Amino acid sequence: MQKIADPAGEGVVVWLTRREGGRQSGPPTAPVYMATAVFVQGSEEEVRPGWSASADQLSILLQETERLDEGHRRCLVGFLVPELAAPHMRPGAELVVLEGPRTVARLRIGTVRGPGGGPSV
Repeated sequence: MQKIADPAGEGVVVWLTRREGGRQSGPPTAPVYMATAVFVQGSEEEVRPGWSASADQLSILLQETERLDEGHRRCLVGFLVPELAAPHMRPGAELVVLEGPRTVARLRIGTVRGPGGGPSV
């Protein structure tokens, strides 16, 4: 996939370093990165190690628009099934980005664009 045609919003993703348990190869270089993600619902219990494996996971799309520094990237955000994400999409919402059971990044939504977020074909 080369582009998110109808993004649900924009945000800043913070990629975890290898030492923090992130991706071995560093931030992805694909035009659109696809993974699973979980909305953080605010409870401190939910940020315990392993909590994300039992939470409702969504397929997320991230398209980098600006490199802020080594680990922080501004990006467009989309979802394969945007209707599942829509109730949680609001400025300030946080998501944990996963590769399998491993957290590789955290994302904070900055702006919401509406009901879109579908993938580009």
